[in-house]
Amino acid sequence: MRSDGMKKGLERAPHRSLFKALGLTDREIERPMIGIANSANELIPGHLHLHQISEAVKAGIRMAGGTPLEFFTIGICDGIVMGHEGMKYSLSSRELIADSVESMAMAYPFDGLVLIPNCDKIIPGMLMAAARLDIPSIVISGGPMLAGEFQGRKIDLITVFEYVGKVKVGEMTMEELREAEGCACPGIGSCAGMFTANSMNCLTEVLGMALPYNGTIPAVWAERIRLAKETGMQIMELVDSGLKPSAILTAEAFANAITVDMAFGGSTNTSLHLPAIAKEAGILLTLDQFNAFSDKTPHLCSMSPGGPHHLSDLHQAGGIPALMQELSRGGLIRNGARTVTGKTVVENLAGKRVVNPEIIHPLENPYHAMGGLAVLSGNLAPEGAVVKRSAVDDAMLCHTGPARVFDSEEPAMQAILEGRIQKGDVVVIRYEGPKGGPGMREMLSPTSAIAGIGRDRDVALLTDGRFSGGSRGAAIGHISPEAAEGGPIAVVQEGDLIEIDIPAKKLNLLISEDEMKKRLALWKPVKRELKGYLKRYAQLVRSAHTGATFE
Repeated sequence: MRSDGMKKGLERAPHRSLFKALGLTDREIERPMIGIANSANELIPGHLHLHQISEAVKAGIRMAGGTPLEFFTIGICDGIVMGHEGMKYSLSSRELIADSVESMAMAYPFDGLVLIPNCDKIIPGMLMAAARLDIPSIVISGGPMLAGEFQGRKIDLITVFEYVGKVKVGEMTMEELREAEGCACPGIGSCAGMFTANSMNCLTEVLGMALPYNGTIPAVWAERIRLAKETGMQIMELVDSGLKPSAILTAEAFANAITVDMAFGGSTNTSLHLPAIAKEAGILLTLDQFNAFSDKTPHLCSMSPGGPHHLSDLHQAGGIPALMQELSRGGLIRNGARTVTGKTVVENLAGKRVVNPEIIHPLENPYHAMGGLAVLSGNLAPEGAVVKRSAVDDAMLCHTGPARVFDSEEPAMQAILEGRIQKGDVVVIRYEGPKGGPGMREMLSPTSAIAGIGRDRDVALLTDGRFSGGSRGAAIGHISPEAAEGGPIAVVQEGDLIEIDIPAKKLNLLISEDEMKKRLALWKPVKRELKGYLKRYAQLVRSAHTGATFE
């Protein structure tokens, strides 16, 4: 066993003494030692209950003859840090989480690893560590939140962000907003729509690193506790068989993940996280591959924010296994990929079916013929930009308008709320990329404000930052190279015409090639005073088309 290096033999008597100080018996020390990386905290609704999930995992490990040993990682709630300086630490925390899990699992040579995340950057951070460590590993998330209800309709966190804009234009009172904010998030779990957290929890299941239904069982259901116990027992099977992430996180697994991502219309942030995980697994995943899979994958689920359905609806319709079965029927799933069940994808999908075709549409009747995400390119984004095509109004799929340029999020937000953004405008928010922000802040507040004031059908927003999985409208992010690296977005001027053609996957600044060269030659980088972790992060991180990975 891997853990024998720290506990077996004459020379390890002092080590055993320390384990006994923890209350472990000789029998517990002799058994396989399973590390549990838990991101539980009292700051994120999706993580408040992860101690309970962990206790269920431990019960499963003990039932199967192992010894669980828990440790903790940091976790940041994107909703709470949205719109202020704290958001700079969200994406950047992904690398810290990966490094911390690696550090613990190398310092303590566990025989296996159970990862318990639930929100945005924590999920990919833990998966990056699992790929890097390559010891038997399995993921169990805390599960999604139930949708709230307000004035007879289902709502979620994103609804409240959009209601801020409605209050500003007089379509809603402060009293109504206060009532809505008490209804939108009814309890524990990752926010109820197909935002980044739930997109990544579902894709963890598709990648084969979690048991079926990991992504969709609601946080408050007892079924989630049972799944946690099964996860604890299953890690012991993985230790016994020696099945490691390197045998699971293959090119086929990532192809399945992108395919399912397109079918359920996931967050644009998956185009950051999947390449970063793939890099740790020794696989190159490019934005061009996202387009290739999107072009041949129909959009089968209309999930919030682009549609009316939430994760509990998807679960009751058959969950991710049912969606994969439908895609497999069209030959779109690589059925031979291995998973933590010890079985292949096709074996896992046996007997699975769509229970509600209103939630998971059949291949013959998709919401859209192509997938939920699109990667655009052109002279404004030579290395790509990403848009959640399934959440864009048809009227904005092709649009040309004047640029309204802002060098950070805050002045753009102020302009939107003060009514200074007009029909047809293209809002450009730059110097918010991985290096320039630094930290590549999410622009949920501006996109929600645009939607709230009723401008999401006639105003576009472009940024070298990123968007929440909850953003909707013509929100085009991840523009690469970013402004801080001298990308063309750095030289856009107020009033320049910008052409957006999502069907053709084009994004262009309508100036001549000579004018572009002239502007770029005169550009000088913006200097920002940084300290601490953000200073180190800015020195190491690369633009979004790489997955915002370190050099």
